[in-house]
Amino acid sequence: MAAVGEFDEASAPPMVNGELQFDAPWQGRVFGMARSLAEAGLFSWDEFRVSLIAQLDGVVTTGDNFAYYDYFQLALEQLLASKGVVASDMLAERTQAFAQRPHGHDHNHNH
Repeated sequence: MAAVGEFDEASAPPMVNGELQFDAPWQGRVFGMARSLAEAGLFSWDEFRVSLIAQLDGVVTTGDNFAYYDYFQLALEQLLASKGVVASDMLAERTQAFAQRPHGHDHNHNH
């Protein structure tokens, strides 16, 4: 499977000093899911890159408003749906349920 550094320019994730940059925990999780599912053989990493490039097609990928991992997640969802791993309607239903949870819902303890 391709290494993280082998993304082409059209699909490269945000990096800082050669390391992946995640602005929120979910971004690292979705990246990890994509890598794990590719390693498990559900799809090839190249298939994922093609899906990601299709999601990014025509999107302005510079500036502060560019939400790379939103497109990354859409690419993963699209690929999983196209392979019949997940049904699009079920995915939409779960996405809506997660979006309706209050901020901090899963973090109710002090450090």
